[in-house]
Amino acid sequence: MDYPWYKLIDKDEMLQQGDFVQNCPIIIPPMKLEENGEIKEVEVRLIDSIILSQSCDLLNGKAQIVLVCPYKPLSIFFDELPTDQQSKRARKRRKEDLKKGHLTSYHLLNKIDTSSHQTDFLVVDFANVYGVQYSFLTDYITKQPYRVRLLPPYREHLSQAFARYFMRVGLPQDIDI
Repeated sequence: MDYPWYKLIDKDEMLQQGDFVQNCPIIIPPMKLEENGEIKEVEVRLIDSIILSQSCDLLNGKAQIVLVCPYKPLSIFFDELPTDQQSKRARKRRKEDLKKGHLTSYHLLNKIDTSSHQTDFLVVDFANVYGVQYSFLTDYITKQPYRVRLLPPYREHLSQAFARYFMRVGLPQDIDI
């Protein structure tokens, strides 16, 4: 059976888990507050992101803040690796680790190849989770002509990978065999 990874959806469709939001404005608070507790300046970054909040929470109005994580093309992911990991061999090993889910803070997605939208393979970064106001995001997406949506079962696979990353437990002492 053929299971497509993505579909293009109309800008007016409700937000769901697995929706891509290009150039999503993320507010980065300052490193410290003023002495009176006032915030003078914040940074706004535009990131390509994917929604990780559960669709049922979004559709039933149970989420005021929508969780999003950034994603980037695989080629950029490799370009940002430390120089000691830039060899062909290291990249091949890293690619296999991504594919098998061994890099828990990252998740590999297939290429998007639709008539209106094409990308390289994509790497979702779970280590950087952001919250965006639901009402802001629903208004923001209507200004884009369309969205790309990750489809089942790949959407659930992404969600499961995020859960594995998020629920990690660091032990104070490892087992010495």
